[in-house]
Amino acid sequence: MDLRHLRYFLCVAEEMHFGRAAQRLGISQPPLSQQIRALEEELGARLFERTSRRVTLTDVGRLFAPEARAALDRAEQAMQVARQAQSGEIGRLAIGFTPSGPFVPCVARALYDFRQSHPGVELSLREWSRDEQIEGIERRQIDIGIVRGFDPPPLPPGLVARTLTEEEMLLAIREDHPIATQAGAPAIADLKGEPMVFYNATSGAGFNENFFALCNKAGFQPNIVQEAGSLATLLGLVAAGFGATILAHSLTRLHVDNLVYRKLATPVTSRLWLIHRMDMSPTTQAFRRTILEPG
Repeated sequence: MDLRHLRYFLCVAEEMHFGRAAQRLGISQPPLSQQIRALEEELGARLFERTSRRVTLTDVGRLFAPEARAALDRAEQAMQVARQAQSGEIGRLAIGFTPSGPFVPCVARALYDFRQSHPGVELSLREWSRDEQIEGIERRQIDIGIVRGFDPPPLPPGLVARTLTEEEMLLAIREDHPIATQAGAPAIADLKGEPMVFYNATSGAGFNENFFALCNKAGFQPNIVQEAGSLATLLGLVAAGFGATILAHSLTRLHVDNLVYRKLATPVTSRLWLIHRMDMSPTTQAFRRTILEPG
């Protein structure tokens, strides 16, 4: 059954006049009459009583009218849902992020703006390691990954990475440690032999390796005495005096008792990367625009 037949039927039922209905529909009367007859033939029932003076609904027509209206309303709703899904206004979006991700201004702003502009999208957020995010995107468990690293992360075919921002890394250390109070800015070489706390290999994938390379360049192997699987644990261990660590500048917004942050003599920077599939879903495209094209 053609939806056009339903529209024609309802228009005639409202006007009770083929001529006025045809004018309202923007067609001539003969094609309208033909379409109504085709609908009646398909249904195997007359919908209108026609005389030279008037048009009235049959009993079948009166019962059919509300069902035809409901069918048209449902069809319109279905088309609206399809349009909204295609534009990314509704649907689902799963985002993975590194522990420092939500503290980075451009990420926090994008998450807020997206929730305001796309209230119909079900947003799912997961704190995952770099490798978990890459695997999750490849398996379509998540749509977008936000990872930290000095260099672009190694990606399988079909995935792409885009730089979101670049941040200076700071030394986080207990306030009563000699390095915390020394006159000049600490250098990487000053960390030789110092106890250090870092993310475990899974959580720190990418960043750890690059920082260890800086230590090697300075002529020593870092003395890792404790590993942490979360940001809270990392900061807690440093504040408790287990050792120093290196953090992104955005994380210095976190106030932790007994902890101070110091710039390094030679700035060390890391980047935040946005990862997604090349064949993006509409909601992924919408979030990508939000985070890369603010305003």
